Amino acid sequence: MLKSLHVSNYALISKLDIDFNSGLSVITGETGAGKSIILGALSLILGQRADIKSLKTDAEKCIIEAEFDISTYSHLNNFFEQNDLDYEGKSCIIRRELTNSGKSRAFINDTPVSLNLIRDLSNQLIDIHSQHENLLLSNVSYQLDVVDTISQNSAILSDYKQIFTQWHNLQSELKLLQKTAEKQASDIDYIQFQYQQLSDAKLVVNEQEELESEQETLSHSEEIKSELLKASQLLTDENMSLQLLKESLAALSKIKMYIPNGEDWFKRMQSALIELKDISSEINSFEERVEFNPTRLEVVENRLSEIFTLQKKYKVLSVSELIELHDTFEKQLLKIDSYDEEISALKAKIDDVYNLLQIHAKQLTKSRLDTALPIENYMIEQLTKLGMPNIQFQVAITSMNEYTENGIDEIQFLFSANKNRAVQPVAQIASGGEVSRLMLAIKSLVAHKADLPTIIFDEIDTGVSGEIAHRMGEIMESMSADMQVITITHLPQIAAKGKQHYRVFKDESGLKTETHIQQLSNDQRLNELAQMLSGKNITEAAIKNARELLLNK
Repeated sequence: MLKSLHVSNYALISKLDIDFNSGLSVITGETGAGKSIILGALSLILGQRADIKSLKTDAEKCIIEAEFDISTYSHLNNFFEQNDLDYEGKSCIIRRELTNSGKSRAFINDTPVSLNLIRDLSNQLIDIHSQHENLLLSNVSYQLDVVDTISQNSAILSDYKQIFTQWHNLQSELKLLQKTAEKQASDIDYIQFQYQQLSDAKLVVNEQEELESEQETLSHSEEIKSELLKASQLLTDENMSLQLLKESLAALSKIKMYIPNGEDWFKRMQSALIELKDISSEINSFEERVEFNPTRLEVVENRLSEIFTLQKKYKVLSVSELIELHDTFEKQLLKIDSYDEEISALKAKIDDVYNLLQIHAKQLTKSRLDTALPIENYMIEQLTKLGMPNIQFQVAITSMNEYTENGIDEIQFLFSANKNRAVQPVAQIASGGEVSRLMLAIKSLVAHKADLPTIIFDEIDTGVSGEIAHRMGEIMESMSADMQVITITHLPQIAAKGKQHYRVFKDESGLKTETHIQQLSNDQRLNELAQMLSGKNITEAAIKNARELLLNK
């Protein structure tokens, strides 16, 4: 439950410290006193985004801190462990800070956390029912959530959602595959043409480099032959290189033993002679093979032209890239041939998942149908107490035409407060006061099933008065036996039911208007209730009525 709330420098609040207890607590105060400001501060604890306008004028930092008693909620252990948060098992402190520079920080037990993490935790600790939330009653999604909460079918719903997600993803995959198959099929002739063109080219790796080298040789064959012949003659002539080198080697062999480097010179010169002989032999051999061959040159140039044309067409720079393209086209053609099989296999898988989806959807529907009657009975019982003796309330569950992430059920709360009027959707028929009573009955039903420690009602009694207000107070008092209930009210019949009573008021005696809250003593509470009954001029009759309300609570 909420143990305490500290607020500093928020809107009209300079500093506020308030302790709460178990049971039913009521907060009263004149319109505009600042009750909504306190709720706004508390909403920051629940993870609502901060607005720098909320910061008190001229203040550097705004702080809102709430302490919760969680000693009886052992299931929260996993939350703290999974998120690596300090946890001693008894209390939890959530803090928000907002600076005048617009920066906002959030903490759980002094550990900095994200707003999402605060929301995850606070959703398990407290529920604030604001005035505008009455509008949710006309929302079919909200009505579905109510039924699912009472059904306690979260495990069934979770399994269904997993299967629905799988089914939805498979359908998307099928559409994409079919679209791709259609596009590829329309392009098959062009892909086939490109593949065949590259196949006919019979490309070979490194072919282009070898052909370009051969082209260079063939284009300069006469010059090459002439110069090679000249080089060969210079090497082999009696008065030229090889003969002179032989004579030098013979001369050196006679004296090599007499000089320090003689043997080394001899070996080096011997190696040079062997190398020159090999070069001479290779030159002679190559020279004999070189011939002017215009026919071969034309073949080589035509082949290179074919390769260059393909490279230009496919915007690549090498034969290797052309070969890769050829392989890609081949894979595309094979893929197109296999699309029918893939599509058929995927459809079969979708059918299997769809059958599973139907089974889980039926389980989900059954859980809701099983809960419908208990909900109807509870609502009729509570609303009868709240001054609707002719109440009719139905949970209408119908099947939609398609599956959604929440099943195939459409749920509507149907309602009539009169004997002679057929039930209709709540949004179409319920008055403001009736909606308030409906929401209180629903909240009292949901709160116990959701196992929430604390619920706060912000003027849920709008549109009611007198005996109905008294009965609404009784329901809140009954709820507070199992959970902490805090209600903001303008009705003395409800305020009298509180175990603790707090008053919000403005102080305009200083230079600035300030909002304060105080817990009332018995005498102060009597005066507050009397003022709520009669206005600022408290009468003896109002005091007497207030005393009776407190005695009969």
